[in-house]
Amino acid sequence: MKNTVGYMITWTTYGTWLQGDERGYVKNGEILPSNEKLKSANQQQQKFQTVRLDSNQRQIAEKAILDEAKRVNQKIPALAICSNHVHLVAQANDEPINLFVRRYKVAVTNALRKYFPDKIWTAGYDKRYCFSQEDLTKKIQYVQHHKNI
Repeated sequence: MKNTVGYMITWTTYGTWLQGDERGYVKNGEILPSNEKLKSANQQQQKFQTVRLDSNQRQIAEKAILDEAKRVNQKIPALAICSNHVHLVAQANDEPINLFVRRYKVAVTNALRKYFPDKIWTAGYDKRYCFSQEDLTKKIQYVQHHKNI
């Protein structure tokens, strides 16, 4: 197996990408098409308000991630905080990926708690491993482009 040089992690804010979404959705690793009835049922079952980050909250989130990365000496070559999701590209380290993601979700949650007293993030995250510098560079470029959208 090749060595991992980095990864791109994406996670979404609560209520912004439900099962049935018109963009499609993933369940048990399978990409499924939109389903308006399913999406509507999921919206009705939400326990908390849908979370969308405004520009100030996005800046707070970015600072929280970068401060945490500095604290643990983690290199973050690309980061995009959007209203409904976060893209983070990091150089690989020895920490298990689930603990890595948890670290940054918790840092941002703590920083944004005064704005959102309830759930901020969906459970889970998407991970894309980079096995070469070229692959890592592509992920960095993707996130940098995404940041400008």
